[in-house]
Amino acid sequence: MKSNSFNAKDHITVDDKRYEIYRIGRVAGSDRLPYSLKVLLENLLRNEDGRLVTQDQIRALAGWDPASAQNPEIQYTPARVLMQDFTGVPCVVDLVAMRDAMTELGGDARKVNPQIPAELVIDHSVIADVFGTGNAFARNAEYEFQRNQERYQLLRWAQQSFDDFLVVPPDTGICHQVNLEYLSRVVFTRKGPDGEQAYPDTLVGTDSHTPMVNGLGVLGWGVGGIEAEAAMLGQPMSMLIPQVLGLKLTGELPEGTTATDLVLTVAELLRKIRVVGKFVDFFGPGVANVPLATRATLGNMSPEYGSTGSLFPIDAETLDYLALTGRSEHHIRLVEAYAREQGLWHDPEHVPDYSQIVELDLGTVVSSIAGPKRPQDRIPLKAAQQAVRRLLAGYPQDEAVAASLDEAGDESFPASDPVAISTGSERDVPPHGFSGEPPVTSWPSDPVELVLDGTPASLDHGDVVIAAITSCTNTSNPQVMIGAALLAKKAVEKGLRSKPWVKTTLAPGSRVVTDYCDRSGLTPYLEALGFNLVGYGCTTCIGNSGPLIPEVSAAVNANDLTVASVLSGNRNFEGRIHGEVKMNFLASPPLVIAYALAGTMHADLLKDPLGQDTGGNPVYLRDIWPSSAEIKEVVDANLEASMFTHGYADVYAGDENWRSMAIPEGDRFTWDPASTYVQRPPYFDGVGPAPTDLADITGARVLAHLGDSVTTDHISPAGSIRKDSPAGEYLVSLGVDPRDFNSYGSRRGNHHVMIRGTFANVRLRNKLVPGVEGGFTRYLPDGSRRSIFDAAQRYRQDGTPLVILAGSDYGSGSSRDWAAKGTLLLGVKAVLATSFERIHRSNLIGMGVLPLQFKAGDSAESLGLTGEETFSITGLAGVGALPKDVLVLVESPAGSRKITVDVRIDTPAEEAYYKHGGILQYVLRQLLES
Repeated sequence: MKSNSFNAKDHITVDDKRYEIYRIGRVAGSDRLPYSLKVLLENLLRNEDGRLVTQDQIRALAGWDPASAQNPEIQYTPARVLMQDFTGVPCVVDLVAMRDAMTELGGDARKVNPQIPAELVIDHSVIADVFGTGNAFARNAEYEFQRNQERYQLLRWAQQSFDDFLVVPPDTGICHQVNLEYLSRVVFTRKGPDGEQAYPDTLVGTDSHTPMVNGLGVLGWGVGGIEAEAAMLGQPMSMLIPQVLGLKLTGELPEGTTATDLVLTVAELLRKIRVVGKFVDFFGPGVANVPLATRATLGNMSPEYGSTGSLFPIDAETLDYLALTGRSEHHIRLVEAYAREQGLWHDPEHVPDYSQIVELDLGTVVSSIAGPKRPQDRIPLKAAQQAVRRLLAGYPQDEAVAASLDEAGDESFPASDPVAISTGSERDVPPHGFSGEPPVTSWPSDPVELVLDGTPASLDHGDVVIAAITSCTNTSNPQVMIGAALLAKKAVEKGLRSKPWVKTTLAPGSRVVTDYCDRSGLTPYLEALGFNLVGYGCTTCIGNSGPLIPEVSAAVNANDLTVASVLSGNRNFEGRIHGEVKMNFLASPPLVIAYALAGTMHADLLKDPLGQDTGGNPVYLRDIWPSSAEIKEVVDANLEASMFTHGYADVYAGDENWRSMAIPEGDRFTWDPASTYVQRPPYFDGVGPAPTDLADITGARVLAHLGDSVTTDHISPAGSIRKDSPAGEYLVSLGVDPRDFNSYGSRRGNHHVMIRGTFANVRLRNKLVPGVEGGFTRYLPDGSRRSIFDAAQRYRQDGTPLVILAGSDYGSGSSRDWAAKGTLLLGVKAVLATSFERIHRSNLIGMGVLPLQFKAGDSAESLGLTGEETFSITGLAGVGALPKDVLVLVESPAGSRKITVDVRIDTPAEEAYYKHGGILQYVLRQLLES
């Protein structure tokens, strides 16, 4: 029964249509709150029931202490759930299995059904197998459907069997861009018990980059699939009221810089400040100078700087974007009226209470790239050449960049033309012909000769072998996409071409990008440089980059070359982009093309010529870099609302392949035991109507001893499946040809494959096997080196529980629930780390794995732990409430000792999930009781 303790229930009328609202201003103190917390306050007011959401929670939020690092818990109910297919398929598989378990326990299977709207966009499955040709898109789409038909049948079944569950078919766009351009409401409307309600559009998404929609004034963030499933099933999300950092923007971006340069600057800035687990509000006079697409880019990369979400408040720019993307005039008026009534409209003069305020002058932003391993490792473009050479020579990242900046000089780029600086010497340096003797002379150089399409070429350390315009991060931004296309046009007109060893791909996040590039007449120039459309999906950004050029691949592997990719994406973690590419750099779409023309990271794009024109004259980046006025003219002339309304008119229809699939009927899915893509998961095997008592963890061995910044890319199966890996050997044993392995992401619905790929990243470094990269460990009883999966199986046969030792920021990166699911299924009972990233810690709890954190100042290294010890975790058995810390008995041949560690189960809801063995079992039992 809903309560209205603060008399907040009221109405507004827009165009003679009446909407029920809950007024934020009725709560004393609400006017001082950051914009993001006002959204949470409205959520509590509207969902107050005296049981799950109480007056005390509302008062706690209104009385929020900006300085407190441990604010009270609230129960939050998002308006909807957004999923992509890599994370969405496991969600659907789990819900289908839950229906089976519900039936087996005597309940009604139909109770397992989304209680709030859920929208799934298939965008993670297309692979850039074919590139550089006019039929690349059609061929890649055909391969995608052939490989993934079993998964797509499951999703089609779910769309017809579950209520409030919609699926956007493949080859349509990337979930975050579709969300931004079409799905988002900004102000959500839904029929309530007393008529039509209006309230802030909020969501959680099974992808880390869900905060992209924060740029539109919609509060949303990434969660693990298991959290999303609980939200879909009507469970409020337990969360601590976060701290909120206010990022005050002033000034405007200099001529020649891009949204990508800005977001890389913000990622570096906020990662240093440490905003993990916090909200970020953008505010101040500079907000008006940030286009909506740039705001979306900043929101998209929230996980890269660690924040839960990064909200831009609603303003005139929001309304203009809604009009541009074809939203109705009435809805746009509703958004403005609601935002103004609720104090959610941006007032640049108003400064809410923030936990911390950081100011950024947009005018200080310079052209940049980031890499080679982390998005926050920004390198100013003027220092890129020397930084890369130092990195190749073994310098640490910070030292390499700092020294290179010193050489380049401290001056910023001229505001009038950031790419126009002195060309310096024009002496040639073999083998690539770039000017100037390099100040770093010890970088590895061992060029390999090869022949590409009948033409001799050479490949060396630091050369670019992938140049990909990819990912929703930047392809949603017309300014940078048109900027890249104009740069391509100027390059082609001067006779430049991409280097033959570079795999060039274009994978925009929606069909609208193709429409405005076609309409402007710029598509042929992109194609002339090899940037043909390969698909509408994430492709290279998530590791679906496809194979390298065969001759290039052979040269890289035979000579152990450290080659590079350049992509307009949001992630460049080790092993993510391509298993054969060790250096990966994030860059704006125009710079992606520039590096394709150069063919190497050894180019100083601000000084060295990219090539020669038809007259033999050098061509510099500054000669082909489009001005902001040129870009604006093309965007204004070729982008209009009809493109969005037409492009999304039949968004759920799909092509003939999608529509013609045979779909079974019924409330329960028919599992195919022969399927290699979809199998019933074991999470509900043996589950009873009530949880069993907790027990201590005794005699555990370490499966992996890991260092700092281990990401979910290191843990969760991702990318291609190697034939000689445990997963590859398993598929071969079932008769699957290696050509049909597809990717780990596409097989997330089959736990037999996924468990074999957990901790199998080719760049994983396990201290139990020093000097070895990949998914290996030692089976400690006999010291033998084995794959992590094989060792886990041996420990399972022995009845030995397992633990993971890790350093700081454990589980950073994508919100991959399989990083937690695979950990559980390997037999890991606890993870002991220096610190955890928010989403992964939550996912571990959601799967019944205990997250333990060393006391402040302690670490595995400081405590002298080698990982060869035996661990027993005491203080869990027979407890009512979980303790805040527990004792760990560490035993080794040298003796035994006890250490005290923190239990990182932070809320009562998390405690309930852990006691039930996981969130899925908890929700099942709640539904069974109801």
